[in-house]
Amino acid sequence: MSARETVAVVGAGLAAAHAVEALRASGYDGHLVLYGAEPHHPYERPPLSKGYLLGNDERDAAFPHPAAWYDERDVDLRLTTTVTALDLDRHEVLTGDHRQRFDRLLLCTGAMPRRLAMADRSGAPVAYLRTLEDCERLRDALRPGTRLVIVGAGWIGLEVAAAARAADCTVTVVETLDLPLLRVLGPEVAQVFAALHRAHGVDLRLATGVGGIVRDGELADVHLTDGSTLLADLVLVAVGAAPGTALAEAAGLDVDDGVVVDARLRTSNPDVLAAGDVARAFHPLLGRHLRVEHWDNAIGQGAVAGRNLGGADDEYDRLPYFFTDQYDLGMEYVGAVGPEGYDEVVLRGDVPGRVFTAFWLREGRVLAGMHVNDWDAIDPVRAIVARGAPDVARLRDESVPLTDLTG
Repeated sequence: MSARETVAVVGAGLAAAHAVEALRASGYDGHLVLYGAEPHHPYERPPLSKGYLLGNDERDAAFPHPAAWYDERDVDLRLTTTVTALDLDRHEVLTGDHRQRFDRLLLCTGAMPRRLAMADRSGAPVAYLRTLEDCERLRDALRPGTRLVIVGAGWIGLEVAAAARAADCTVTVVETLDLPLLRVLGPEVAQVFAALHRAHGVDLRLATGVGGIVRDGELADVHLTDGSTLLADLVLVAVGAAPGTALAEAAGLDVDDGVVVDARLRTSNPDVLAAGDVARAFHPLLGRHLRVEHWDNAIGQGAVAGRNLGGADDEYDRLPYFFTDQYDLGMEYVGAVGPEGYDEVVLRGDVPGRVFTAFWLREGRVLAGMHVNDWDAIDPVRAIVARGAPDVARLRDESVPLTDLTG
């Protein structure tokens, strides 16, 4: 690319931050425009349900780069700016009545919390967690004695539950499935998280849903489908996220639970790439498209997209990875089970004591693996998942070290 050309990045999250970094590192010295709807330069979201929400980390810990970093690299940072449309025929980004021409475009439009209509129209105290401001409002509300009802027992719901219990709140989690995280982990491991939260005083209302929410003065009456009612000072809705595909879809790009991209993160338009939570990317090792809403994926895809915007031809082939910290439990997970599911879980270690590893298999092939509080295990777990087909009998044999199964 010549210095006269322009790269535009729409969305100012973690993927965008690492894309800009990689693009400048590749030697690109052209015009680089970064659009963000929020007033902040790019930040990462795990602290919002972990360290910053808990009060263990400072606000600045959420930012991968200080504000001055963008000025030093001549990034045209346009914050508090909503992109209203993309004109791909004319290679233009539209923000109201302003048009910015581009040569290459990267979409990092992320994902937004799924809304619960009955909560939104109730007038009751209801919260979502996605932005820094969401986190700060929630943190201010977490005080001893606060009655918090969390709708949804996914990663965000459970991490907030742990933070709320640390603040001595009364916490009830409502989940329509039989166990928290059931779709992600299956019953063999999901029950570990159910036991963990119950041991820390969380009231888990499982296999039930929310039938209605009614404002009661400054409180919320939460009516459950099992006939019971909960009185809450605050209701947190944590029922998943939807990819921010509206711009891409309106512009005519291929969209299917995310912006569809190839292994090099290219969309159906050769001049447009997508990365991070919004990208449904083809994974060359897994052999299928998938969309991953996790920190590690945003960093890795952002870097690959940045290099490819600068003229490289790299594939993104890192296995999906995510982590969580809840109370005294730390976990790292690698891989993806996929839509066909698994037929065996191999557990090694002390499951009741919450120091163990787990592997999900289908037809003798390892699809995913994780450790709980076994911090030396992550490298062999990753290697075993990448290998895919170890000696399953030896994997089941706990006398065989994990490191012996990586080759």
